[in-house]
Parts: sequence; C-alpha cells; structure tokens
Amino acid sequence: MKSLFETAGLQEVVDRLNRITPESPRQWGTMSVDQMLAHCNSAMDMASGIIQPKRVFIGRIIGPLFRANYSNEKPFGQSSPTSNELKVESARDFHREKEQLRVKISQFAAAGEAGVTKHPHPFFGPLSPHEWGIGMYKHLDHHFRQFGA
Repeated sequence: MKSLFETAGLQEVVDRLNRITPESPRQWGTMSVDQMLAHCNSAMDMASGIIQPKRVFIGRIIGPLFRANYSNEKPFGQSSPTSNELKVESARDFHREKEQLRVKISQFAAAGEAGVTKHPHPFFGPLSPHEWGIGMYKHLDHHFRQFGA
C-alpha cells in the first residue's frame, strides 16, 4: 500500500495537489475545495500531533474492529465520517491552504515514522507509525478524488 513515507506515494500526492485549482469540481460531499484543503491541513496536524482530537464514543466501541480499513488497500468511501475538530464550515483562502498543505505534507514525510503522533486516532484508536503513513496517504487520496485530482 502507498504511504507518505515512501517516495512514490509522496510524489503522487504532491503531483495531485498541484492539479487542484479553485475551480476543481466537487464530485461528492458538501465541502468546497478551499474547505477540503483546510480539512486536510487539520488532518496533517492531527497525524503530526499538533492537534489531538478527542476520541469519539462510537470509535472507542467499534473503532478497533475497523482499524484495518485505515491502512488496507481499499480506498476510503465517499461521505466517510470525520471528527468534529477536523470539520471546516467556513470559507478559507484557497492559495494559503494549498501552500500550507504542501508544506505540511513535506514536513510529515521528512520527519518519517519517528515524527507521527503517539495520540490515538479519534475513531480507530492507537495506530502504528506505519499505519499513520498509509492512512494519511489514503485520506489525501480520498479528498483529492473528491475534487477530481
């Protein structure tokens, strides 16, 4: 499975990010392209330990049963649930969010597995650094597909 800690996965994500424009059409969901970029920035902050979203109750109960979905070969499905702390409901500056995401992806990859959070994922619970690298690739893939990239 591709990972942000592997050159090919990282380069693919960067190339796809470069293709996203303010006019990129939404394929599903309710977020605008600028909100999606801001959401992905928050997710990168979560994976890096900058923010630490609370565990959701349902995740404590069934999260471990679905943990393998975070790092398996299957892409995330449309309209997957998200933590309240990662939701973006206001308009954002597209160019600022895109540049921040480019920097955060680069910093995450450069820090490697040693740089991931020790805090549990809000739904899936504790993840290994390897799982974080794959899961973050899958998360970006999900949202880039959402906007045709």
